[in-house]
Amino acid sequence: MNLKEHIRVIPDFPQPGIRFKDITTLLNNGPVYKEVIDHLAQRYRDSGIDLVAGPEARGFVIGAPLAYALGVGFVPIRKSGKLPGETIEVGYDLEYGKDKLAMHKDAIRPGQRVLIADDLLATGGTIASTLQLIRQLGGDVVGATFLIELSYLNGREKLGGIEIESLVQY
Repeated sequence: MNLKEHIRVIPDFPQPGIRFKDITTLLNNGPVYKEVIDHLAQRYRDSGIDLVAGPEARGFVIGAPLAYALGVGFVPIRKSGKLPGETIEVGYDLEYGKDKLAMHKDAIRPGQRVLIADDLLATGGTIASTLQLIRQLGGDVVGATFLIELSYLNGREKLGGIEIESLVQY
């Protein structure tokens, strides 16, 4: 299946010159969305994964159903101040500023095998911060999977050689 047929590209969003890859059109198509999750689940079924971690918000719509399909737990990675329990945080740079990601301190036990799932790999900043959070708690990151990769932004370079899979490249 050509997934690009199901991803809407919106020019000049959120600012002039950006061609935003909108996955809501894919998510709105039940059979295509199911095929994506089923494909990823088949790919990782025998990988010994204990948990799937996904950064908010679109990492939730890829990571949570993938965790469900694999029969493993899901770890939400949130913006600072959004989780109710005791957290750890990591700061990262945005194009125009800084932000922080957080995870509950008890979300991962040392030695647990964690797959990161998100909709998009761009510059790699969010995923590098997610990696750092998982490793702070002793998790073993077995890889990262993405619906889309903007390969021209070289996000893989920030991820230290972990196994990466992306279903669509631009």
